[in-house]
Amino acid sequence: MIEYIVIIVILFITMLMYFKIADKYNIIDKPNHRSAHTQITLRGGGVIFPIAFIIFGFFNFNLMINEYWSFGLGILAICTISFIDDIRTLSNKIRLFVHLISVILLLYFTGAFTLMPFWIWPILFILIVGTLNAYNFMDGINGMTGIYSFVALGSLAYINKEVVQFTDIDFIYYPMLACLVFLFFNFRKKAKCFAGDVGSMGIGFWIIGLVTLLIMRTGEYKFILLLAIYGMEVVLTIIERIILKENIFEAHRRHLYQLFANEKKASHLVISSVYAIVQLLINVFLIHSNYSIWAVIAMVFIPLGCVYLVLKLSLKKKYNL
Repeated sequence: MIEYIVIIVILFITMLMYFKIADKYNIIDKPNHRSAHTQITLRGGGVIFPIAFIIFGFFNFNLMINEYWSFGLGILAICTISFIDDIRTLSNKIRLFVHLISVILLLYFTGAFTLMPFWIWPILFILIVGTLNAYNFMDGINGMTGIYSFVALGSLAYINKEVVQFTDIDFIYYPMLACLVFLFFNFRKKAKCFAGDVGSMGIGFWIIGLVTLLIMRTGEYKFILLLAIYGMEVVLTIIERIILKENIFEAHRRHLYQLFANEKKASHLVISSVYAIVQLLINVFLIHSNYSIWAVIAMVFIPLGCVYLVLKLSLKKKYNL
């Protein structure tokens, strides 16, 4: 416990130091017509996640050198390019190239290249890059990234301790501590900072790495549903935009959480909490169910999808969207 308290203190001090740097160099997020916020806010608070990994590597040096080096290179690469993109817009080709390298390192870390046939590798790459972008798309209101990630990590920690050990527990606890510190500054009506791409991509990469590692160790693909809410929201929104003949690569305000925040003016903290609670309930069912993956998928997505569509259609009708 003393170690974890020390880690929290270090992360807290690091955040305060970053705020001074961001303020000095004007690393801010200005509201625009797509934003769910109305005030200028510091951007890039998600640097706490790669910093948490660096601290993990320092306190677990032997593990870092022997097992986690490839993951470390991957998360630091994707966080570095994302942080640069937070400051200045980069070419899509550059970002995609770094994402490719990072995902290759991630797959090597999880043993996917050894455990899976080569024709599966491109599919895994597409799924991981898609999930990373889903994490980025869903980072639009106060509290969402932090609390949703904390639920995912908490579920993974429970699985690691009570169901099957698939990694060192500190590899899950450190990002959880980072989430707590980040939430202290972000889970507010007026957030002190936003995660930025460095945050959403960083914590997304870490959680995807853990989920992939769990799947490779157990062969249970159902654990991809630990991120079911994000997956469903992004996929259904993409389908909607395709039907409307919109460019799916352009920023938008069509996610359900955006409609609640922007049109209905619901509290960001309430919306984020509801998303996290629903995902937590899914995770509890997922962990303790013995059904086949297809049965679990049906039992999760059919009712959830129906509720999602009813809510979205009613909001669009009410606000003439």
